[in-house]
Amino acid sequence: MTKKFTPLLLFPLLFLASCVVNGSGTPYYYEPVYVGPGVGLGTIIAVVVSWNRNKSILWAIIHGILGWIYVIYAIIVPKR
Repeated sequence: MTKKFTPLLLFPLLFLASCVVNGSGTPYYYEPVYVGPGVGLGTIIAVVVSWNRNKSILWAIIHGILGWIYVIYAIIVPKR
């Protein structure tokens, strides 16, 4: 029965060792990657849906700032 569980126990240990130690045996760490501000998918969808519903640039800008919150709202609340 232990032969069945050996690969299950060995794989996480090998994976952890490969993540922490490089080829020379010394630990190394990556610098975090900074992603700058930009226009996301939620913003684009919110602006398009807002323009389609309201035909107002001001509302499209406001809804673009809200992003996914407005997209979910537009799905839940029917158009008047």
